[in-house]
Amino acid sequence: MAQLDGRGRAALAAVMGGVLLLSGCGVLGIGGDSRQPTDLRALLPERVRKSGVLTVGASFTAAPVVYRNDRNEPDGLDPHLAQKLGSLLGIRLEFQDAGPFANVLPGLLGRKYDIAMSGITDTREREQGVDKDGKQVNEGVDFVDYFMAGIGIAVDKGNPQNIHEIDDLCGHTVTVKKGTTHADLVSRQKTVCDHNGKPLTVMETDSDNAAIENLKGRADAYMTDYPKATYAVQTVDNGGTLQIGGPQLQPRPFGIALRKDDEQLRDVLMRAMNRLITDGTYDQVLADHQLQVGAIQNAVTNGP
Repeated sequence: MAQLDGRGRAALAAVMGGVLLLSGCGVLGIGGDSRQPTDLRALLPERVRKSGVLTVGASFTAAPVVYRNDRNEPDGLDPHLAQKLGSLLGIRLEFQDAGPFANVLPGLLGRKYDIAMSGITDTREREQGVDKDGKQVNEGVDFVDYFMAGIGIAVDKGNPQNIHEIDDLCGHTVTVKKGTTHADLVSRQKTVCDHNGKPLTVMETDSDNAAIENLKGRADAYMTDYPKATYAVQTVDNGGTLQIGGPQLQPRPFGIALRKDDEQLRDVLMRAMNRLITDGTYDQVLADHQLQVGAIQNAVTNGP
């Protein structure tokens, strides 16, 4: 990922400054115990200790968080953190391709893999297994939160449509990835815009690359996680065609998703993530991907 420019760093840091410490609603992890890594491995569920492998579902469509590099290997923040977690626990975290992002959590609930790590925003709806209307659709999942990211809006260079925030989308066309919190947000905003007589057109895709192609075409804006929006702005056409429309919106935690019946595994992963935070490994991984502004001070379960 390319380095953020000064204005981008300042805007993101201003939003992130007040939310770097996850606490309150979540269960605070213990990051400072003196146990050795072998002790954490002993706390893993027996099935994981015996196999030595933890399978991880992901959609490789979200650079710089998770994608495939030019060697077709899993790369980005999530695979890098997963590797460090595996080293600490004495196991291997093995990534599996879930396809489109909308498949990631259903695949986890369908027991296709042990956990999911794919830049997944921790929301109450996902924790409780309800849709945007509050209808129960599944049993829900638990999260181990490890990073903070808000929403970014990418637009054409020069921002000809003057799109800076959610309300500015009214009367325009926006592209989002299916199954994301951004798609839910745009769906709600569409109701507002349509009611106000300025219809909002939504173009849903299965990947960020397809969304970027939409932005180059009919779409006026592309809404996604702020790190992904920034990465697109910096890398598409060598940074010459897109820009961020405005400041980061609604910061929320990314979390490792687990099934509700995997409390033992959840708690071990939380402790392991906190150990990475305490010993400096976590900060180094974020620095490697120029994502330090999303750092948290403690991993938590089902954070705010």
